Amino acid sequence: MKAIRTYIEENKERFLNELFDLIRIPSVSSLAEHKPEMYRCAEQWKKLLLEAGVDRAEVYETEGNPVTYGEKIIDPARPTVLVYGHMDVMPVDPLQEWRTTPFEPVVKDGKIWARGADDDKGQAFMHAKAFEYLVKRGTLPCNVKFMIEGEEEIGSPNLPKFCRDHEEMLAADVILVSDTSMIARDIPSITTGLRGLAYWQVEVTGPKADLHSGLFGGAVANPINVLCQMIAAMQDEQGRVTIPGFYDDVLEVSDEERALMAKAPFDEEAYKQALGVKALRGEDGYSTPERTGIRPTFDACGIWGGYTGEGAKTVLPAKAYAKISCRLVPYQQHEKVARLFQEHFEAMAPAGVTVKVEYLHGGPSYLCPIDLPAYKAAEKAYHEVYGKMPVPVRSGGSIPIIATFEEVLKVKSVLMGFGLSSDAIHSPNEHFPLEQFFNGIVTLALFYRHFAGEK
Repeated sequence: MKAIRTYIEENKERFLNELFDLIRIPSVSSLAEHKPEMYRCAEQWKKLLLEAGVDRAEVYETEGNPVTYGEKIIDPARPTVLVYGHMDVMPVDPLQEWRTTPFEPVVKDGKIWARGADDDKGQAFMHAKAFEYLVKRGTLPCNVKFMIEGEEEIGSPNLPKFCRDHEEMLAADVILVSDTSMIARDIPSITTGLRGLAYWQVEVTGPKADLHSGLFGGAVANPINVLCQMIAAMQDEQGRVTIPGFYDDVLEVSDEERALMAKAPFDEEAYKQALGVKALRGEDGYSTPERTGIRPTFDACGIWGGYTGEGAKTVLPAKAYAKISCRLVPYQQHEKVARLFQEHFEAMAPAGVTVKVEYLHGGPSYLCPIDLPAYKAAEKAYHEVYGKMPVPVRSGGSIPIIATFEEVLKVKSVLMGFGLSSDAIHSPNEHFPLEQFFNGIVTLALFYRHFAGEK
């Protein structure tokens, strides 16, 4: 561990400059105008991997954004690790809330501030540098492959086909992912579960054109009002989702496992303070960590319609729209939930409006066994760096492609995340502590030694 920390200290300015060059590329996958930047980012990853020491690296086309692949095979008889990360990032809106320029990274208060600093350019970059160190030192104990995709933030629609088409090339003993978080900077944790996801856009249409709200208000159904009422009706007073059949397949976690989960440190007051809220709200009968880890949810992610410009315009809109998502838990099938929601939402539309539901994307949940050899190797690595055993936790987030890896590539993933819940991923002012960035490089390098069985 001393040797790798020395290597990091000697090269940390270069590491940051390389990462910053990657971050400066505005690779926003959800915006079509950023398509050229996706290719720039893919080529930049190819360059980084070649410089880190892979034997070959290529940028592969998909029907959507590209995938960068690289590999170093030291001995086909040795174990193989497939590192997965993503080069795409979320949009930066609302821009006015950023305190720095989103794609011009800066270091301030011991943190990297930029879009992608944590999710996932910063965390994926740690893998390249841990690998570089092992190659330079001549101590890489196993084969390593890299797969960096460009569509994770939009549900990885084209990666399953890429995996099926290149199943032999991607063959590995474990997939290693850093796209999750730790409980706290001094409390290491390994994510053992991810929630699934279902995501829709809904459209409510009333009159054939916008109307004067004074002349027609009170006589014609207002699509925005109706949409708000319909969304509100999707949860009851106990915080449970009201879609018929929604809970039929939910994995009910045992009292014993809930008791184990409760041992993980959680300061509710600090949690509220960090979020800037005075109270928490969710499904009755469950703690906050349980609500975000083992229970499904329903959320409106965006809503719009009518006049939203400066000043006033007394209009009764013809249409209203919303983006809606559900986080799903083990055994819930996102395709089934997508159908259940659409049938229920369209059926509950009142007279005077029509409702259209479009399913945008989704993915299944994932569970990692804590007796997996690769998980045990990760445990040992965290323990060496942080001085304590990592806590197994279930994340409320979703990485739909992880379950697809298990289905298509027949291999489990271990989620070694180093971000913190305070890093504001997907939000303005995303950041990543330098301490976590450098500790991540050390921990990942140590993982390989333990995974390969070296002493």
